[in-house]
Amino acid sequence: MIKVDKLSFSFPQKELYNNISFTLEEAQHCAFIGTSGSGKSTLIDILVDPERYLFEGKLDIDPTCRIGLVSQFSQLDKTKETTVFEYLGEAFIKIQNEITSICTEMETSADIDALLEKYQFALDAFDAIGGADFESDVNKKLNVANLMRLKDHRVSDLSGGEFKLIQVMKEMLSRPDVMIMDEPDVFLDFENLNALKNLINAHKGILLVITHNRYLLNHCFNKIIHLENTEIQEFDGRYIEYNFSLLQTKIELQEIAVAEHEEMERNETIINNLRVIATYNSEASRGKALKARVRFQERLEARRIKAPFVAIKQPNISFGIDHEIEDSTVINVSNYSVAFDELLLDNVNFEIKSTDKVAIIGSNGTGKTTLLREIFKNNHNSIEINADVKVAYLSQMQGEVLKDSNTILEEFIDAGFKTYDEIRSYLSNYGFEGEIVNQKIGSLSGGEKNMLQLAKVAASKANVLLLDEPTSHLDTYSQLALEKAIEDYKGAILMISHDFYSVVNGMDYVLIIDNKTIRKMSMRKFRQMIYASHFDRDYLEIEQNKRSVEMKIELALKDTDFERAKGLVDELEELIKLL
Repeated sequence: MIKVDKLSFSFPQKELYNNISFTLEEAQHCAFIGTSGSGKSTLIDILVDPERYLFEGKLDIDPTCRIGLVSQFSQLDKTKETTVFEYLGEAFIKIQNEITSICTEMETSADIDALLEKYQFALDAFDAIGGADFESDVNKKLNVANLMRLKDHRVSDLSGGEFKLIQVMKEMLSRPDVMIMDEPDVFLDFENLNALKNLINAHKGILLVITHNRYLLNHCFNKIIHLENTEIQEFDGRYIEYNFSLLQTKIELQEIAVAEHEEMERNETIINNLRVIATYNSEASRGKALKARVRFQERLEARRIKAPFVAIKQPNISFGIDHEIEDSTVINVSNYSVAFDELLLDNVNFEIKSTDKVAIIGSNGTGKTTLLREIFKNNHNSIEINADVKVAYLSQMQGEVLKDSNTILEEFIDAGFKTYDEIRSYLSNYGFEGEIVNQKIGSLSGGEKNMLQLAKVAASKANVLLLDEPTSHLDTYSQLALEKAIEDYKGAILMISHDFYSVVNGMDYVLIIDNKTIRKMSMRKFRQMIYASHFDRDYLEIEQNKRSVEMKIELALKDTDFERAKGLVDELEELIKLL
């Protein structure tokens, strides 16, 4: 249906693709993955509107192929009075009205032939999108997503997460040959994420979905397209199997690399010895032997294995503290309420201790972000912050913390760094190296912007972190690095998150929004709640065991203990079978 052949494309400051090739074929649900800023969204733009871009290579799209697109950033039109049903059926209703209008015109017009042609064209268009069954199809989609209750609601009353799902349904109902979605999961609460999973799995056509969400990656796709370091590779199978394949390859390549390094060191010793001999023995045979050894060394260098998909640099996120607080309350919320058009939260009471790591959990639109923002501003009568507290804030609205018109260097000068060299050295830990630091923040991807926010939070050395959806837009490598940073942090964290893994792997307990107030829930009960709605029994424990074995493999590789690594791979394979 779509074939990309030896495609190359660059921006003035960055090469994105170098001779990449892949195909999209019938029945494939493809996850499109890669580190932040690798060019995934740009590649989708090229597929949707190739005329806008000057690229090298060939893009072969079936001329009859219809592409549906759900973009990364969508705006809800609050002025529309349309119901959800009318919004989803907009294309059908428009053609229906056109057919009715043509029939009315036929009653009085003399030019019947032209109207018949117009009438047939409208009928064909109606059939192409399954018009005869459109009401039934709308109801089926709403049922799959468990959103039938919203059918007669106004679109303007939907939460952001609900509207995202409605957009996905609308594109699916138009029956495109290829459906493309750019991070449709961002900011979705647990229920809406599960609904998205169901919609993806029920879709019969070709799907290409940019996502970093581990829940979707593990449950929705039968093909992986991985873009990294200007190259691409395809894998037929599940994401969990792809990761396992990468790990096996990594072990093999590192074992070969160690053997090659030892061979090169031996050869270098021989070359050095021959050079010493050549200083006092000028025989031609000695010179030839030296040249032969040098050429051999050059060949070894040339065939040194390069592995762009297994040697991905994970950012080094580290949250330090300037001033630790003894075991005491750092945040106290007492009888807090908030309302906009309607009451969102009422009679909210909780406290956070100096080393607590806590997730706020609740559906989209229940006031979580408002609460976190007011704790950060600390000007509400119901919120009390310990005088020794220094707070750092990461916002899901990235423009609250980052200035789009700044370059990365300018942003960190504003944050208190003294020199550009100091900034360059610091940001290299977060994956920002070379000329990218001179780019405007507005030109960065969502993942790169979130990583910059994390770098600013870490630089603050704060003892309380307020994190609003910190994993949103982050690639899976960065998500794992963030989990490690949270685990090692010595202060308090209050985090809004809809990421199962981050909550389970890093939090002490959760504050769950229920019936317009907040109650404390243990991690044991939270897991039970998640199992009831989303996972098979023991899934998260198996996931954690899997992660533990993967870390042991990494340690074995650092020690170049390849036999131990291979033994652990067998153990990992058994865990993967359970997932």
